[in-house]
Amino acid sequence: MSARTPSAPAQTRTPPPAGRDPHEIRLPWWSVALPAMAFAVLLMLPSGASDAHAATGSPSAVAQVLERIQEVLAHRGA
Repeated sequence: MSARTPSAPAQTRTPPPAGRDPHEIRLPWWSVALPAMAFAVLLMLPSGASDAHAATGSPSAVAQVLERIQEVLAHRGA
């Protein structure tokens, strides 16, 4: 039986740069934004479904949320 020799040298890990946690995981922005947006949409679906059969003229839940965001941003900028 012949001894096997590796065809390529074994690769070694390079140490992480100084000041960084070696166990840190960096995620792209969309990996957090997309699930958050999907959750918000799913959260608004039940309230939007109740407005579908009754046309009372009241603003939808989405419109109310957008109005509230505008109010907060306007108040923050002043």
